[in-house]
Amino acid sequence: MEERSATMNEESIDGTNGCNKVRTGTQNEAALLALMEKTGYNMVQENGQRKFGGPPPGWEGPPPPRGCEVFVGKIPRDMYEDELVPVFERAGKIYEFRLMMEFSGENRGYAFVMYTTKEEAQLAIRILNNYEIRPGRFIGVCVSLDNCRLFIGAIPKEKKKEEILDEMKKVTEGVVDVIVYPSATDKTKNRGFAFVEYESHRAAAMARRKLIPGTFQLWGHTIQVDWADPEKEVDEETMQRVKVLYVRNLMISTTEETIKAEFNKFKPGAVERVKKLRDYAFVHFFNREDAVAAMSVMNGKCIDGASIEVTLAKPVNKENTWRQHLNGQISPNSENLIVFANKEENHLKTVGKPPTLPARLNGQHSPSPPEIERCTYPFFPGTKLTPISMYSLKSNHFSSAVMHLDYYCNKNNWPPPEYYLYSTSQDGKVLLVYKIVIPAIANGSQSYFMPDKLCTTLEDAKELAAQFTLLHLDREHNLFSLDLCRRIWRK
Repeated sequence: MEERSATMNEESIDGTNGCNKVRTGTQNEAALLALMEKTGYNMVQENGQRKFGGPPPGWEGPPPPRGCEVFVGKIPRDMYEDELVPVFERAGKIYEFRLMMEFSGENRGYAFVMYTTKEEAQLAIRILNNYEIRPGRFIGVCVSLDNCRLFIGAIPKEKKKEEILDEMKKVTEGVVDVIVYPSATDKTKNRGFAFVEYESHRAAAMARRKLIPGTFQLWGHTIQVDWADPEKEVDEETMQRVKVLYVRNLMISTTEETIKAEFNKFKPGAVERVKKLRDYAFVHFFNREDAVAAMSVMNGKCIDGASIEVTLAKPVNKENTWRQHLNGQISPNSENLIVFANKEENHLKTVGKPPTLPARLNGQHSPSPPEIERCTYPFFPGTKLTPISMYSLKSNHFSSAVMHLDYYCNKNNWPPPEYYLYSTSQDGKVLLVYKIVIPAIANGSQSYFMPDKLCTTLEDAKELAAQFTLLHLDREHNLFSLDLCRRIWRK
């Protein structure tokens, strides 16, 4: 007890919090010491965070695996472990509670809670997200991703996986694996980027720090480095109901009919339908058992000369589909990439009508991704204005796919996209759809882009077509910025 008390005093826990709160510093310290006495957990403050536990009393063995930690946001600044820990203990045994702290002594509004099992972490999300922790104050709780993966861009396209792996091991420590995807149009080349997996988040962070200045070169090329945003995890119960396979590394020329025929060889009539997009596809089965068996049989098989990879498709939530994709939470092995593809299965839901955007482009670092600020400010007389071009702005200034498409065409020195409007009538309604032509690549493998959903308004039709084009343009054309491209990765 004396040792813990000394630790607390050394860190100068200030209860005034700069906000004239009721509890004094002495009362805060007494409450925290009482919590430690009651639970037997130690508490240490270092590097701007206060750690409760990690490990808890009597813990033996390694720390809990990935997936056991949740992120907590919107915590009242004058709330501390003595109030927070009992709330989060409702979901299960806490391995470690890390509250981020200001120098003043108040908390920074967020914390990380690691449970002993993944099930406890998932329960915490279910019962405590949007929990009213004080009158009118609701906290946000979501899974915390201990990222161990970096995106490396501007890699020479002729380099093989083994070469990239060897080079990354030479220049950084803790490299576990390198993930490289072949070009959609030339399987002998990579797509110009790779994902490097490290043994720990710390190893990845150290590697990023070493590589990120922009002056580091591999094979004489200045590389791009950033975090790879992992796709959203799906709970085991949901995955047990999936009867759709995700098939990647297909040839562009391979047809849906060929894929269906190949997968039906395993069991005639087992495949319900196939949806192919560029060099990957989704194979729907009538029964889950057939899907699982086909995955085992077909993984690694050759179709039209290409060795395919087959996994279970990961379902995603229908809400905020476009925003989630731009935040890196949806990868192409989730058949929700196309918000306009109707799905009958409950486990593969999609938006039933064209979404009313905006598309939010900032990364997710909190339970609810911070929205782009769209409020207005007073314009005072005499305020100096500077004329600028929209193309001098950053991508996060744009809240629509239409603007994004125009922005990236300009960034790549392409002519602007061309929009062609078409209409039809259904049940007395005039329905609209746009076809988009990108002149710079119109002579390539795909001459135009058109979604397979019709809209009732001109604005929705144009936005949907721009979304479709952004999501389907070949990575060979380097349309996507580092901020977008690094997020579209597949496990």
